Amino acid sequence: MKTNKEDLVEISVQAKIHAPTSRGGYRIDNTGVPRVLPGVGGIVYNYRIGDCCMRLAGDHIEPGVSLRNEDKSENEGVMHNACVGNRAIVVDGDAKGAEGFVTGKHGGIEHTLCYFDPETLDKLKIGDQILIRAKGLGLELCDHPKIACLNLSPELLEKIAPDEEDGKLIVPCVAEVPPYLMGSGIGAASAYTGDYDIMTGDQEALRECGLENLRFGDLVLLIDCDNRYGRQYKKGARTLGVVVHSNCILSGHGPGVTALLSCSEDELLVGRQDPDANLAHYLIDNKEV
Repeated sequence: MKTNKEDLVEISVQAKIHAPTSRGGYRIDNTGVPRVLPGVGGIVYNYRIGDCCMRLAGDHIEPGVSLRNEDKSENEGVMHNACVGNRAIVVDGDAKGAEGFVTGKHGGIEHTLCYFDPETLDKLKIGDQILIRAKGLGLELCDHPKIACLNLSPELLEKIAPDEEDGKLIVPCVAEVPPYLMGSGIGAASAYTGDYDIMTGDQEALRECGLENLRFGDLVLLIDCDNRYGRQYKKGARTLGVVVHSNCILSGHGPGVTALLSCSEDELLVGRQDPDANLAHYLIDNKEV
């Protein structure tokens, strides 16, 4: 596949491991029951990409490491430039020199999420600084100008290895998501940062679509979802995205999806069912999985 990867800029961005945050008290779930659960931020030790994200005793759980800068413009620089699959390097603390990679972006809390192996997680602490070798912003598919690349490193694109057929891209995915299940985050002015959620209030709908066992890092194809110039419904649009955080208890929420590829029309992205379409398969050495 021909791209402009040789013209891309590789630039450093850096952020600290952000402490878990809480609004305190109860949150009312989508059945009206008050719940108190762990939430966003920090270092999550026992869930990572490849693990089921649907049945955790948690809300909006971010696997691995959550990064944020307190300076808003600096944090926006990280969120804007970092792309899924980029190298992430620990630059201080006991795990200095260890490497992982970016797994997604979580809007609202404005976290950039990274994978590190379990041995590295044990050495990390809140406040450690992580440098990301950001590369991918501005990526273009030379023979598919109507398909936008968002939050996607050229290295991950090559590992996903879409097939080209009759002017369309055939992309691997674990499932296809109908537009009526897309909730929190829809209507955002840009999909180059953050995510939006697959709503999980209707369990029967999830089963019908094969979504009840989604995993962190799964690739999913969003049907009639246009992410090129913000997030909207548009017949014929398609978006390939990656699941970045866990299921959520709130109405209108669920597993978050960061966009990777999107077209506005003509069904130019076609899904190919593949149970291995997960970041763990593409980016983690087999001996670690």
